[in-house]
Amino acid sequence: MRVALLTYSTRPRGGVVHTLALAEALAGLGVDVTVWTLGRGGDGGFFRPVDPQVHVEVVPLPHLEGEGVGERIVRSIAVLGAALAAHEQAGGAYDVVHAQDCISANAVPRCVRTIHHLDTVTTPELVACHERAVVRPYAHVCVSESVAAEVRAGWGLAPVVIPNGVEASRFAAAAGDPAAVAPWRRRFGRYVLAVGGIEPRKGTLDLLEAYALVRDRLPDLSLVIAGGETLFDYRAYRAAFDARAAELDVEVQVLGPVDHALLPGLVAGCAAFGFVSTKEGFGLAALEALAAGAPVVARPLPVLREVLGEHVRYGSDPGEMAEALLASVEDGPLPGGGGLAHRYTWRAAAERHLDLYRSLSGASAAHA
Repeated sequence: MRVALLTYSTRPRGGVVHTLALAEALAGLGVDVTVWTLGRGGDGGFFRPVDPQVHVEVVPLPHLEGEGVGERIVRSIAVLGAALAAHEQAGGAYDVVHAQDCISANAVPRCVRTIHHLDTVTTPELVACHERAVVRPYAHVCVSESVAAEVRAGWGLAPVVIPNGVEASRFAAAAGDPAAVAPWRRRFGRYVLAVGGIEPRKGTLDLLEAYALVRDRLPDLSLVIAGGETLFDYRAYRAAFDARAAELDVEVQVLGPVDHALLPGLVAGCAAFGFVSTKEGFGLAALEALAAGAPVVARPLPVLREVLGEHVRYGSDPGEMAEALLASVEDGPLPGGGGLAHRYTWRAAAERHLDLYRSLSGASAAHA
């Protein structure tokens, strides 16, 4: 079976992490897998090495000065779509084309689509992109039942639920490796960590407010934020965040993207992991933190209660988050989180995807 997995970026966002891990697990099952992506701004490859069993096609997307978000989305769809069409016309057809996001789902006339989470968008191009990426695919996957329920309620579709895998062993190994953890603790002391950058969906302003409350009681505690690669323009939110940090007299350690090999040590070294997103599809980063032995504080979204259960502490607002952070720093992780993370494997996810692909072998032709 020849499968194409499509993603919109080479950089470390959740959907991209998912795409690469799924591709490698499918290849391990004997599937001929190609990952297609956009290489923005000169990117020639992914943020980490990819198993050589997986073919990688990076389609250049040069930076255009002054281009707005909507224009960039439209161009991204056109460029990726043209490359895939040319490949197919040259005889490179796939049995299954599986898009992992709004952009890549719009780039092809037919595909399977994973809906990781449903975005609230207002830019006209994004509204159209979002809607087409839900209604046009002939089959749908969701990584949690909570998101699948939203899709059923909103569009009357019947997505298959296939949870993510977790590289639990990689993060657990960092927890037992002083060489992985020590550099971060020397640099930051005790720290609260969040990943995903400073943006509205990650609830970063709420985490800042919660941290400020905790710091009054634990003045040696630092706030560290890693990651943050996105197509969207969050400059206004970042300005508001910086202004509020100045008002609170909080010096936030903003790292940007962290090298793939160093990330587990950063996670394992934290005193508490803040995962207070306003919208998520699964909670992969929180499970990685649990695998690393870090206590996790999450917003009580239905999807996070579904996936994380009682293995994390919850807070609905900055005050509750602050209490949960304080308990996490002082008392450590709740029991069972590491075991939970190890139950989710990419091999199991790949096996279920392969079963789905085989069941759709006739549907793909019917929708050609």
